[in-house]
Amino acid sequence: MTDTVPESTRQTLERLYENPEDRLTSLFEIAEDDEQVDAQVMVFKALANEYRVRILNALRDGEMCACELQVVLDAPQSTVASHLRELNDAGLVKKRRQGKWTYYRIGDTAAIQLLDMAAALGGDR
Repeated sequence: MTDTVPESTRQTLERLYENPEDRLTSLFEIAEDDEQVDAQVMVFKALANEYRVRILNALRDGEMCACELQVVLDAPQSTVASHLRELNDAGLVKKRRQGKWTYYRIGDTAAIQLLDMAAALGGDR
């Protein structure tokens, strides 16, 4: 894999580092962490939808059943279900069944922190 590094990059690494091959090895290790990147992309894709962000905001105060989320979103059951599935797959919400009802809650407080950071980064617009 080190054969694919352009000569100009190799020369730069030789100027910057005492052991350029060690640095190159560590850079390849960073680049090969596909599993972590895939997990991060899944979370950000799940957050990249207005309905899903609204669901998470609704769940800030605690658990809600899917029917309550239909009211919050003013959306049909099928729409709410597909968005909840996406959030669940990304680990942002957890669900529990009680009889014929399914209740959802925030999967991890990190989801709320992500929403808060996104709001802070969004500024006043």
